[in-house]
Amino acid sequence: QVQLVESGGGLVQTGGSLRLSCAASGRTFGNYVMGWFRQVPGKERDFVACISRSGGSTYHADSVKGRFIISRDNAKNTLYLQMNSLKPEDTAVYYCAASPALAIATTLRGERDYQHWGQGTQVTVSS
Repeated sequence: QVQLVESGGGLVQTGGSLRLSCAASGRTFGNYVMGWFRQVPGKERDFVACISRSGGSTYHADSVKGRFIISRDNAKNTLYLQMNSLKPEDTAVYYCAASPALAIATTLRGERDYQHWGQGTQVTVSS
């Protein structure tokens, strides 16, 4: 199976930017559809974005569309989430996830679609 480790979280002011990274090891990274989710205490884990195996197709949740960009570098076994124009409501623990499913990548928006998860990285946006 694939192991995932997120990094890049931190404290940023409203309007600022952060780039999250997710380093993958183990199985071939390019075999997996990848996604980002986020979770605040007491709430369910919410879908943020997903990307196809090649990186050619992406889908972003409406709440982050136009501000966040998901990308991947299969040569580096790394997934990214560029977050711009951050808002206090973006504060959460962000998780990367991998799915071996053969479905169309941009349809994989549910927590149950993903089998492998990282430990999460905290993003805090101050007002």
